[in-house]
Parts: sequence; structure tokens; C-alpha cells
Amino acid sequence: MNAKQVTVLGLFAVLLGLMPVAKSVAADLLPPQQAIYVASTKMQESMQDKSFTKDFGKITKFVNEVIYPHTDFDRISALVLGKLWKTATEDERERFKHEFQTLLVRTYSRAFVEFNDWSVRFLPLDMENNATKVIVKTEILQPGIQPIGVDYRMLLSQGEWKAYDIMIEGVSLVTNYRSTFTNEVESKGSLNAVIEGLVKRNAEALAATPAAHS
Repeated sequence: MNAKQVTVLGLFAVLLGLMPVAKSVAADLLPPQQAIYVASTKMQESMQDKSFTKDFGKITKFVNEVIYPHTDFDRISALVLGKLWKTATEDERERFKHEFQTLLVRTYSRAFVEFNDWSVRFLPLDMENNATKVIVKTEILQPGIQPIGVDYRMLLSQGEWKAYDIMIEGVSLVTNYRSTFTNEVESKGSLNAVIEGLVKRNAEALAATPAAHS
């Protein structure tokens, strides 16, 4: 696995909260950091069951349940489409959000299987009492490689802190996907064509997973 692949997969794995965090550190974390820690703890517990980590269907379902409460997919979808979101129909918005979420969860699930022996270090968070938006800075640690800086853009929504973008070494997930989908719309001619492409890719990926053949 080359450095670029490690970076990309690390990005997805961290959003899941897959990386373990020392329990002794948890008490010192602020609410936005705690949201990440909670997901991390759930992941750690599930990974103790080796049979679970080999069942891709269970992993995907679990990942969806764990990351959804801590991720604002509505905001992510709107930010990823950018100007296209404003001109999209309500049906296109809902279909895109569903297929994009499926794409992300599937990618995260692969990272869940691939990564182990990693940990997260939370960097100091200077946060005002009435803050509704923060950037949580962390570093992914693994023996033998340099720490990877990962920043979460988080928003307080209905009393819960949720991630709506991740930046790894300064590179934004939202910006990357926005560029990708903008180019696809230009090449395919419409947002609907791009959504249909996502539907096909997700269906093919599901059919290719071990769980689909079990």
C-alpha cells in the first residue's frame, strides 16, 4: 500500500471513529471530541469479535449505525454538490444523498477491515462556551510512519455534535468530492446521469462483496 492509499483510507477510517483512543484521555475531551470518541469506543468493542470483522454485511450495517448519528449527511451532500444542489429537484437531492451515503459507508467499511493497530491523538481544542461550529484537530498514529493530521469540521445540530467535513493534511473530503461530481455532471450531461452511475456502482460493489454471496 503506497502513501496515497494510506492517506485516503486513513481519512475514511478516522471519520468512522475506527481508531482507538485511550480511555484515560476521554474524560479530558470536550463535547465535539467526545462524539468522535464514542464512535471509536463502539468500533473497538466490535473488533474484539473476529468473526464479525469477516462478515462484510454485518460490518456495513454496523458502520452505518455508528457513523450516522455523528455525521451530518444532509449538510455533506449539499456541500459536495455545491451550486448543483440549488438547482437539483427534491427527488434528485434525496436520491443523491442516499447513494452518496451508501458510497461512503461502503468505503468506510473497507477501511474497517483494512486497518488495525492505529490510534488517535486529540490536539488541544480552544472552544467558546456558546460555540456551534468547531474544528477538532487530531493525529493518526501508527508505529513506523509519521503522524497524519486529520481535522474534523463539526456543527452542533439539535444538541448533537456532527461532522460535516474532514481535512486530512489540509485536503478536504467535501472539496475533493465536489470537484469529482462537478466534472462528472459536465461529462455525463446531467446530475440525474451521475446519480444513476452511483446507483450502478453501489449495486455492483454490493454484488461483489463476500456477504452478497454468503
